[in-house]
This record gives sequence, structure tokens and C-alpha cells, in this order.
Amino acid sequence: MARVEITVEYCKACELCINACPKGCLQIGETTNQAGYDVVEMKPDAECVACKMCAVMCPEAAIEVFK
Repeated sequence: MARVEITVEYCKACELCINACPKGCLQIGETTNQAGYDVVEMKPDAECVACKMCAVMCPEAAIEVFK
């Protein structure tokens, strides 16, 4: 299964990645970065297929997808 890594300090919780994910693997988490944004995270039961749509949509380049 694929793995999504989010650079906490880059994430601004714009939710573009959440909306772009065809499998619904991402959600707003409870971790807050230094800028005060609640950072996006993978859902515990996510079945990511490594399509990388989340990374493509992220305007801050905060997401990396690994297969």
C-alpha cells in the first residue's frame, strides 16, 4: 500500500488535497503547525493507490507520495 507524507510546517489546511483524492484517504487532523493550521493527515483505514493527485493539487508542495 502507498504512503503519504505531509510536511507539517508547509500545510495550510486548504483542503485541496482532500478534495482531489479519489479514494478519500485524507482528512484534517488534530496536529496544529506553528502557523496555527490543523494539518492534513491520512485516515487510519486509508487505501491509498498512489495516484499522487493530492501532491499535484497541493499549492505548498507539502505532500510526497511513496509506493
